[in-house]
Amino acid sequence: MDTAPKAKRNARTGRGPLLWGSGIMIVLGVGHLALLAFVDGAVIAAWAERGLWAAVPLDLGGGAEPAAAQLQNSLTFWAGPGSFSVPLVLLGALIRHLVGRGVPVPSWVGWGTAAWCVAGGVLLVPSPYFLGAAAGLLVVLGARRDRLRESAAAA
Repeated sequence: MDTAPKAKRNARTGRGPLLWGSGIMIVLGVGHLALLAFVDGAVIAAWAERGLWAAVPLDLGGGAEPAAAQLQNSLTFWAGPGSFSVPLVLLGALIRHLVGRGVPVPSWVGWGTAAWCVAGGVLLVPSPYFLGAAAGLLVVLGARRDRLRESAAAA
């Protein structure tokens, strides 16, 4: 039985960085959606008033220039439920769940998240994308620590 304090066990394994990385992902996704609801709450409320089915219509006509209201409607959709906020929350929750069950998280998940967030941060400055890159690198660090611990235990 391991008698080391919990904080030392988490630092020795990859749990600490994985939990921090997943927490950052969840906070970024939920925060993004909450900020959108605060800023564009009227547009979201209009979706409910019109009925949610096709609240953001896809216009493939390509004829006339869209009206400002149509552009705002589309922007709100792509900044909210159509963005990567929901998948980011789900990924963070999945990582947290895997860590809780003792299942190793592959480092490619962290590398992919970090690369996506660095690209997003470079394209959209200033933005909190770089916090997502930090979360991805924490996942990589945690996965690497877990892999080193497993190889040391096998030896």
